[in-house]
Amino acid sequence: MKENLILTEEWDKTFPKSDKVNHSKVTFYNRYGITLAADMYEPKNAEGKLPAIAVSGPFGAVKEQAAGLYAQTMAERGFLTIAFDPSFTGESGGNPRYVASPDINTEDFQAAVDFLSVQDNVDPEKIGIIGICGWGGMALNAAAIDTRIKATVASTMYDMTRVNAKGYFDAEDSEEARYEKRRTLNAQRTEDYKNGTYALAGGVADEVPEDAPFFVKDYHDYYKTKRGYHARSLNSNGGWNITSSLSFLNMPILQYADEIRSAVLLIHGEKAHSCYFSRDAYSMLKGDNKELMIIPGAVHTDLYDKTDVIPFDKMTEFFNKYLE
Repeated sequence: MKENLILTEEWDKTFPKSDKVNHSKVTFYNRYGITLAADMYEPKNAEGKLPAIAVSGPFGAVKEQAAGLYAQTMAERGFLTIAFDPSFTGESGGNPRYVASPDINTEDFQAAVDFLSVQDNVDPEKIGIIGICGWGGMALNAAAIDTRIKATVASTMYDMTRVNAKGYFDAEDSEEARYEKRRTLNAQRTEDYKNGTYALAGGVADEVPEDAPFFVKDYHDYYKTKRGYHARSLNSNGGWNITSSLSFLNMPILQYADEIRSAVLLIHGEKAHSCYFSRDAYSMLKGDNKELMIIPGAVHTDLYDKTDVIPFDKMTEFFNKYLE
């Protein structure tokens, strides 16, 4: 049964509205019965059936942030696009709130393809997806299972299952470290059940110590400043449930990345702390329709919103080629 979502009609994005596209709010549902909220961007004066792209991410962001910027910009370039909030976040449905799932969040991308496939003004044979940050890994996982996806872009990608199971830079890749995580998270489950609520892990810190790692400062510069703050963004506010990462410890999402036959473009900043995720994912991909693009000098969040850094020309060329 579809949930009745309350969607804001005001323009509350972190980027300016384009006069080259028509914007509207839409909803669709996934295979688990969760209703998802999305912004649709359609090129003005478009005719016939268009190639379409579904966009989501970063992990802990909302569609009013980076995903919407990507979607609106690609709509300016001739694609019908949607930027959606994943299950349990933003304006999308699903309870409890602020939970992530490698399975359900991969399904969210497939549900977006369901929705786009039946639109009168979309060519169902020309559908692609863009995943940003943690949703880059989900996008690759969706590409591995959904043969309707003809082209995938993963931008400044995180493999959330790897970073949860092994820590940053694989520094916690041991049975003992994982056991301690499991023990702590399962103890939290007991507390949450006892309290009848799910404790939040906290988003990006309001103040960052001078000696904090650069990537922590990088996230703060986006999520906690006027540049990228949004009231519904988990990272800008209270964060995910503490136990949200539990299932990520057991489920490597890139297990079958080497079987993706459709086109894949990985984009990452040279200076991003996370660049190893894309480099390693690229080494798993097979076929002559896979590409890794490293942006010189760019850090992780540069690819969230810096339009002079995000290679929209390259993405347009890529989607035009593989959604032809």
